Amino acid sequence: MPEIKVTPLGAGQDVGRSCIIVSIGGKNIMLDCGMHMGYNDDRRFPDFSYIVQNGRLTDFLDCVIISHFHLDHCGALPYMSEMVGYDGPIYMTHPTKAICPILLEDFRKITVDKKGETNFFTSQMIKDCMKKVIPLNLHQTVQVDDELEIKAYYAGHVLGAAMVHIKVGSESVVYTGDYNMTPDRHLGAAWIDKCRPDILISESTYATTIRDSKRCRERDFLKKVHESIERGGKVLIPVFALGRAQELCILLETFWERMNLKAPIYFSTGLTEKANHYYKLFITWTNQKIRKTFVQRNMFEFKHIKAFDRSYADNPGPMVVFATPGMLHAGQSLQIFKKWAGNEKNMVIMPGYCVQGTIGHKILNGQRKLEMEGRATLDVKLQVEYMSFSAHADAKGIMQLIRMAEPRNMLLVHGEAVKMEFLKGKIEQEFSIDCYMPANGETTTVTTNPKVPVDMSLNLLKREMALGGPLPDPKKPRIMHGTLIMKDNSLKLVSSEQALKELGLNEHQLRFTCRVQLHDPHSDPDTLRRIYTHLKSVLKGYAIQHLPDGTVMVESIVIKVSSSPEEANTKVILLSWSYQDEDLGSFLSTLLKKGLPSGL
Repeated sequence: MPEIKVTPLGAGQDVGRSCIIVSIGGKNIMLDCGMHMGYNDDRRFPDFSYIVQNGRLTDFLDCVIISHFHLDHCGALPYMSEMVGYDGPIYMTHPTKAICPILLEDFRKITVDKKGETNFFTSQMIKDCMKKVIPLNLHQTVQVDDELEIKAYYAGHVLGAAMVHIKVGSESVVYTGDYNMTPDRHLGAAWIDKCRPDILISESTYATTIRDSKRCRERDFLKKVHESIERGGKVLIPVFALGRAQELCILLETFWERMNLKAPIYFSTGLTEKANHYYKLFITWTNQKIRKTFVQRNMFEFKHIKAFDRSYADNPGPMVVFATPGMLHAGQSLQIFKKWAGNEKNMVIMPGYCVQGTIGHKILNGQRKLEMEGRATLDVKLQVEYMSFSAHADAKGIMQLIRMAEPRNMLLVHGEAVKMEFLKGKIEQEFSIDCYMPANGETTTVTTNPKVPVDMSLNLLKREMALGGPLPDPKKPRIMHGTLIMKDNSLKLVSSEQALKELGLNEHQLRFTCRVQLHDPHSDPDTLRRIYTHLKSVLKGYAIQHLPDGTVMVESIVIKVSSSPEEANTKVILLSWSYQDEDLGSFLSTLLKKGLPSGL
């Protein structure tokens, strides 16, 4: 039986370093190629030696697909293509292709130029890697080669995020990447066809969470920011340059306008100006409201939000600062956090998920003394708030996507093992499908049942209808009798008469014969007459004839009687029938073996 194999090299029972290898119909596909934010050593990148010990990945992989531009999904791409070695096609959407190299270059600067790490990709490698990228349009079927085809669907989450449907022959897999099933202020909700894949590979970051209403969260967020500003405090909001940043900027911009507030809002420069430029450029990827109002007012041209300079961090008085990155593991957000951490008037609002090992994760878990570089400790006195403005699907959203796509099997990645376990149980219970959650380096094998499409002749369909069968219903399979013809690589089910005509063949009659021995002292004609009388009484509604040539006919069945040469008073009854009367022939032979009633 054909099978599909799925092996996570990253994001198996873990968040970060997404990299999944799928083997389907003899093709090998890499889904995402991310890095882990919680590590600075070898564990940062996926372990590509799992695929090839030494040598290039080009020989093994047919293509690489990147779902969106977050570094935990694309951060290892230049390392994989330029340092390990891969020259094949890399697919991603247009916005991802535009934004990905900016984030990679920014991360390279922090890692190499500021931290001085050596085993890392260069600016040139990022450029060379991006030359191998082929952009994808939504809902466009792309033929990777003669057998492998892929199609992208809108995933919400961040600008340009896509889910992919991968198909080889009749086998298929859907990979969600990260997605969001609820629309927000700047993006729409994820959507996919009812494509019934063999496996749906879904993220499960918030596998056990069902989030409260968005409006309540937004109200709480604005209230906390406002209170902190009123008492003269500074508010730090660590964000990644794209995604939640734009969402929260739109929220604060409209609030400041409504409340006529004067406290400055800053955005750490560089990346975000570029980011907003891309939001304007790819306006078609945003939600309907932004697209409609775009002509009168561009939501991404902010009046109240100004570019941030690092000297502003020491300015007196209240302010709100959006700074990158979002988990406080490096960069400007960490610098500002260190400066403001000692004042209880100040506040840090963490708007999204933080990976284990990052400062963000530590302070959310209540750590008040932090060990920084060079053995220095930092006392955390400022208020720490967590508000989930995450753009990941919650448990309800994941279930909603399963209903949409109707997969035959489910596989969870990009989540914590305990939470996955809980969701796995829920999915199996509600949908009665198998759900898998492999760890990194562990392979899940799913046997597929490929369906072969067959065209059916109109005459055969009409004949079936004429027999009074129920009307065709896709949910209720029914058996059709006909002859299967393979012509020009396609299959067709036709009536046997049509098949003979099309193939220029003569019809051959196939008949079955059966001998039954009967103890009967009468003459042969007499025994035959008694058989005729007996069958007349048993088989009502059948055409039974006693012919002059000494045979009895029941439909197409011929019955003859002769005396046995070996034994006196023993008759040999010969039955012969065509295959159409197979059931009736079997019934008659069983009936006659029991003998004839004595009263005849």
